[in-house]
Amino acid sequence: MKPFTTLTAVTALVDRVNVDTDAIIPKQFLRRIERTGFGKHLFHDWRYLDDAGTQPNPQFELNAPRYQGARILVTRHNFGCGSSREHAPWALMDYGFRAIVAPSFADIFYNNCFKNGILPVVLKEDEVQALFDEVEAISGTQLTVNLEAQEVSTPNGLKFSFGVEAFPKRKLLQGLDDIGWSLQYEQSIDAFESRQQQDAPWMVISA
Repeated sequence: MKPFTTLTAVTALVDRVNVDTDAIIPKQFLRRIERTGFGKHLFHDWRYLDDAGTQPNPQFELNAPRYQGARILVTRHNFGCGSSREHAPWALMDYGFRAIVAPSFADIFYNNCFKNGILPVVLKEDEVQALFDEVEAISGTQLTVNLEAQEVSTPNGLKFSFGVEAFPKRKLLQGLDDIGWSLQYEQSIDAFESRQQQDAPWMVISA
């Protein structure tokens, strides 16, 4: 997983509330077990006019030329609600998003973002609206999300602070998922297992 420190990037807007995980990645695309390959199906039913995904819907926000290559997404309340499928952050990450800004997120989705390299940023509703206004006004607007400083800033000089718990922040700064974090203690784990084999051999299952 790539570390997240500071990101300055083109920002896309999805002006919808209660965006659920089935809209983010519809159920028919959940057959893969890898984390990659889901980006092309992100928001499939909104992005395309056909089931095959060959006819882009010109009315959907992410299909607008001004948002191509966006890596920051700004949206509305309760983003990521619905089922707990981890494929939702996989799809967003695979599409290219590394940060999502909203007034609120569904809890499970929020935590899954950190585990998969995406920074979910919670700002006040009026602050999110200010970002909407500036991004809408100028095509290709790039916001800056600074995890170390816990701040979102705009080209026009707006700056908004956000909160984040210390542990997920540390993991994201270092680019570590749960497995990567555990592997930092591999030597200690091996030492414990060796002691366990000596102290309690009856608990060891032979191959």
